Amino acid sequence: MIKFRAWDNECKAIRDYDELKGLTLDALDASDFKLEQFTGLKDVNGKEIYVGDIIHFGSVWCVGDEYDPREEEHIGAVKYRTDCASYEVNCNGQTFPLMEVINFDGYSVQGNVHENPELLEAGK
Repeated sequence: MIKFRAWDNECKAIRDYDELKGLTLDALDASDFKLEQFTGLKDVNGKEIYVGDIIHFGSVWCVGDEYDPREEEHIGAVKYRTDCASYEVNCNGQTFPLMEVINFDGYSVQGNVHENPELLEAGK
């Protein structure tokens, strides 16, 4: 399914693409909006994942109740890669294909790069 949402630079809010279709052309200025495409995937809670979303994911290695140093946690923003026509999650220079991220434990949308940029800072 091809869907979009838009970041409204003037109102500082995410808007459904359908909301924009109702506006007249003179009320729309392309520089006021940043379109973000739906990836076709949902997180473990059923929330749709869009370009610009901040994803938290990790893998827990099963060794009983003991701590395992191989346990990993990541947080990063979803981006579209035009050269590969695919989505990826960039985590401080480490890149994960989105199709691999959904195989990690507990992947979920934590926010988006417009409203929650501090989440990316916390992940550093």
